[in-house]
Amino acid sequence: MSNTHSSLKLVIFDLDGTVLDTIADLADAVCYALNAHGFPPRSYEEVMSFVGNGVVKLIERALPEGHKDEKTVEAVYESFNERYGAHFADKTRPYAGMADIMKFLKDRGVKLAVLSNKPDLYTKELIEKFYPGLVDIAVGSGEDTPRKPDPAGELKIIHGFGFTPDETLHVGDSDTDIMTAKNSGAKMLACSWGYRKKQTLINAGAEIIVDSVEEMAKFFEKTVAK
Repeated sequence: MSNTHSSLKLVIFDLDGTVLDTIADLADAVCYALNAHGFPPRSYEEVMSFVGNGVVKLIERALPEGHKDEKTVEAVYESFNERYGAHFADKTRPYAGMADIMKFLKDRGVKLAVLSNKPDLYTKELIEKFYPGLVDIAVGSGEDTPRKPDPAGELKIIHGFGFTPDETLHVGDSDTDIMTAKNSGAKMLACSWGYRKKQTLINAGAEIIVDSVEEMAKFFEKTVAK
């Protein structure tokens, strides 16, 4: 990034564990759904390790061994949606200082996007609630957008702005995000405050890792032209 900072035109943020701390609402909905079908609950730490690849995969990972068949996953998934749809923003909070970073970038003409494996409806509503007017486009998974690390959603955003992957920085907290950036050809900035351990990010090939929002702010101050 240091040699090409002036070419940065688009930053694509991950949602869960990157710009929003969503784990409490996700865990509450997972436990509600498991309980509704007679399964034991999961801890916040367990749910944190299960997220990152969409809700169906989250449910599949949360179910006990021997109960991960398609019919059970679908039934628990429906109960999860029932709960999460009514309570997806109860305990969710933005990471302090992230809005300031977005404003800093926006003031310098950088376009901002959010790309999440969370369903599109929740992705859009959460961004509108917590970052109103700051994000140019928010996209979640759906029929037209396969889940990361498939690069289709990322490339659609990049090309929609008329940019190239080389002018784009992907910001996220997981190995899935790192793989997405690699698959799309975008640059990558990993953050270690989210739902994956720092070593996981290193193992996935992250070259630049920031450990706090303050450190991310300093990164952008150094790499984005005024």
